[in-house]
Amino acid sequence: MLCRCALTRRLVASVGALAVALGLGGCARDGPMTTLIPRSDFARSILHVYGIITWVAVAIALIVAVVLAWVLVRFRARVDAPLPPQTRGHTALEIGWTIAPALVLLAIAVPTIQVIFRTQAAPLRTALQITVVAHQWWWEFRYPALEVVTANELHVPAGQPVALTLDGPDVIHSFWVPQLGGKRDVVPGRLNRLAFTADAPGEYRGQCAEFCGLSHANMGMRVVVDEPAAFERWVGAQRAAPAEPTGLAAEGKAIYARSACVGCHTIRGVSTGALGPDLTTFGSRRTLAAGMFPSTVETVAAWLRNPTALKPGSKMPALGLTDDQARAVAAYLVSLK
Repeated sequence: MLCRCALTRRLVASVGALAVALGLGGCARDGPMTTLIPRSDFARSILHVYGIITWVAVAIALIVAVVLAWVLVRFRARVDAPLPPQTRGHTALEIGWTIAPALVLLAIAVPTIQVIFRTQAAPLRTALQITVVAHQWWWEFRYPALEVVTANELHVPAGQPVALTLDGPDVIHSFWVPQLGGKRDVVPGRLNRLAFTADAPGEYRGQCAEFCGLSHANMGMRVVVDEPAAFERWVGAQRAAPAEPTGLAAEGKAIYARSACVGCHTIRGVSTGALGPDLTTFGSRRTLAAGMFPSTVETVAAWLRNPTALKPGSKMPALGLTDDQARAVAAYLVSLK
């Protein structure tokens, strides 16, 4: 019997140690979706509030743990101990546990309200205006003043205020790039706004944070913060006319021009579809399918042959292309820098 109990204790200890190890393994501070390393003024404000709430919670937990330990030791049961005095009410204690939570809530509410007003303020006139349109299941980014439209890869200049106008034509989505700012819902028929100033160049992953259908988990994005000069070069490249393709890419352009692609996608000078992402500079984007795959000829060809096999629920139909046709169109699209 003793051996069985010892084995049970060892098993429980082993399972507990494994659970702790797995839990700590998932607590990386510098993961791609971390909220603990802010890279904008907006993100720092949010982290400041998180810090206040965390330290208040830690203080409360310590106080409760110390008081509980003292009560367990001070009032533990003793053999033949008389029945302790029965207290029916304690005015001072009742006033204390009413005032203390009120003070805790006040300590949290004041900085929270300050951050709410700060992050909801109208953007500066010098801010770069960008319209974010959330579709099932990809992101469209429009720069009205720059006459640039792209998808799933948002470029912004470091050190310059950015004002995002969030719009959605289908269902509710939520724009979330943890290191640059808090979540902001994208609601059909309502324009929400989000403003921030990125600190330094870098790349940050974002994600739709509101369940929006079958491929919600696959609705990612990349935000690239460029040096101002690099951002200007990127804008220039986005506005330039696509180079005339040669070889296999030229064959792919001809196939694209006579296929159903032209009804959904825009390529300047070739097609003017508006249902899917603008492909004019498709080759300049590093990923395919809202960040799911690297944008290579092989992955693009596989996507053209059967989109739903790579991304469940994709709105893009299979086009019935042969392997050679799909590879030719993929070569054309990847050439569009």
